[in-house]
Amino acid sequence: MFKFVSFALLSTWVLAAPAASAQQSDGDLLQSGEFDASLPSLEATRSPGEDEPIAPPPADPVLNELLPPIATFDTTPPADIVATDEKAKEVPYDVRLDGLKEVGLEDEFRGLSALLSKGREAANASQIGARAEEDVKLAERLLRSQGYYDGLATVAIDTLPNARNRLTVSLTATPGPRYAFGDVVVTQAPDEARRLALEALGLTAGKPIIAAEVETAEANVALRLPEQGYPFVDVGERDILLDERDHTGDYTLPVAAGPKARFGGIRTAGDPVFDAGHIGVIQRFDAGEVYDSRQVDDLRQALIATSLLSTVAIEPVRTGRVNADGTETVDLLVRQTEGPPRTLSGTAGYGTGEGIKLTGSWTHRNMFPPEGALSFDAVAGTQQQSLAANFRRSNAGQRDRVFALGTSIARQDFEAYGAQTVSLTGSLSRASTPIFQKKWVWSIGGEVTASRETRFRPADGERPRSTYFIIALPGQLGYDGSNSLLDPTSGFRVTGRLSPEAQKRSGGGGYNGYARVLVEGSVYYPVSDALVIAGRARVGSILGASRDSIAPSRRYYAGGGGSVRGFGFQELGPKGANGDPIGGRSLTEFAIEARYRFGNYGIVPFFDAGRVGEGSTPSLSRMRYGAGIGARYYTNFGPMRIDVATPINRQEGESKIALYISIGQAF
Repeated sequence: MFKFVSFALLSTWVLAAPAASAQQSDGDLLQSGEFDASLPSLEATRSPGEDEPIAPPPADPVLNELLPPIATFDTTPPADIVATDEKAKEVPYDVRLDGLKEVGLEDEFRGLSALLSKGREAANASQIGARAEEDVKLAERLLRSQGYYDGLATVAIDTLPNARNRLTVSLTATPGPRYAFGDVVVTQAPDEARRLALEALGLTAGKPIIAAEVETAEANVALRLPEQGYPFVDVGERDILLDERDHTGDYTLPVAAGPKARFGGIRTAGDPVFDAGHIGVIQRFDAGEVYDSRQVDDLRQALIATSLLSTVAIEPVRTGRVNADGTETVDLLVRQTEGPPRTLSGTAGYGTGEGIKLTGSWTHRNMFPPEGALSFDAVAGTQQQSLAANFRRSNAGQRDRVFALGTSIARQDFEAYGAQTVSLTGSLSRASTPIFQKKWVWSIGGEVTASRETRFRPADGERPRSTYFIIALPGQLGYDGSNSLLDPTSGFRVTGRLSPEAQKRSGGGGYNGYARVLVEGSVYYPVSDALVIAGRARVGSILGASRDSIAPSRRYYAGGGGSVRGFGFQELGPKGANGDPIGGRSLTEFAIEARYRFGNYGIVPFFDAGRVGEGSTPSLSRMRYGAGIGARYYTNFGPMRIDVATPINRQEGESKIALYISIGQAF
């Protein structure tokens, strides 16, 4: 005997059966109570043997009186039916399950059961019966979703009163034999598409027919074929023919694969943010390659990452052009909706030794299309002020490549040095963004700086002011294996920086050359969903020049919220006769912290270490340590950070407590 079966997306399997109908006779209706024979007939208004109707009785004069006003009625209920505030006593009951645990369905049933989700109390026995009826249907649906098509469920409810004064609902499931796949067939598709569809399905003879696995397999077909060159695939309705004799089901899936396709050109629609030429720069595929939906998804993500589009949709369009190998060329239609191109932002922070710092920025991300951004930045702080203008061209002639030019003027007044600086910079880079984080990042560039700075002179302990002219060629290479740019919880990062520089000091002869080298790494280990252990190491060296010949702003310093917490900004390292930091040529730093998060809040105990040396070789000798605790408030753009720390073995002149407030993790 054969029967067909189908199931809905929620794993509800329904056996098809012919509908039945019946008609009731008048006698059936009478017997069922739809006609009441006890009602008096019309003849009841006449006396026996008489043809004249009986005169109606005289009218009651009370019926002709006017009703009293409703306001005169006493609405107080009689004392014997006065309502109380006591809740009507509910009927408690227990539930006993049999037959579901053996087939692995009891836990799922308990999570969906009407009987078990209502606190095991009901207003009356009828309500318990209604819940039991729903659970019978649920149990049978679950059985069918796992291939037990002959499965049945029954329920029994005892009566009250009884010794326990509780009802017991007993639900018994009889699974019966489990059906398995017989033949698995894909129809309506050419040979290659049929083979790909069968591989994507992964359904084989002998495997149990499980609804969720079948739905997942069919979704996989709709996903895999567009990845293999079939953008117009249409997965039809499945058929499963069940054989009750050997408990198998023959599975048939129609798949209209459509033509195999190759990439063609780009078409645009909607707002003209990007033309086809610039989209061609961003795409990672070439015309003529076999169509792959993963490449289309990558293009969509890259367009979103520009932050210039509020919505973007990409769809393949048939051209009718057939290639020599039988494939068809398809174009991609990119529908664009322009987003707001301007951004106004601001931040505030505080650090011991660095003071209060307010920053503001205005950016037009497409001032010079395509993707030519112009920004103006300002810093207003107690110890530093600056103005900067920057031009940035994203996807400059190549995907992910950024060309940038900038100019700035700045004033800094730190304990280590004071400086008034004018800079011109340019760079070519591949950098990460919060939307499109990249594994490998790099940057090469140039910098020309003129800076008037105070410097410490060891010979007499004075701090004369000198003007420095600096030319630098900074380069950077980094690998990011973390899971987040702003708030990583697993993985690691490694970055190396090299900056060959030439410097000339006013009144000091010609240019002197040296190189600044810095290597930094960080690692993040998730102990649990709520706790992450993070560690950082940083070493740096300046080669080719003595410390005192290098401009104070180009030396290495340590201390502060992004360095060794517990110390003021640039407070660690060699000091002059008056106790002010004078910097060094080598840097060593370590940090470890435990990031515990609960909801949108977090607590972070930490321990930092570091040193700055006069020589160029990093060392672990005379390391200084700081410890503290921080609070985090997590937002959609990154965590807000407040850290409080103290130096260990504090020395004279060093702060007892250091406070840091900023956005983002310390590393």
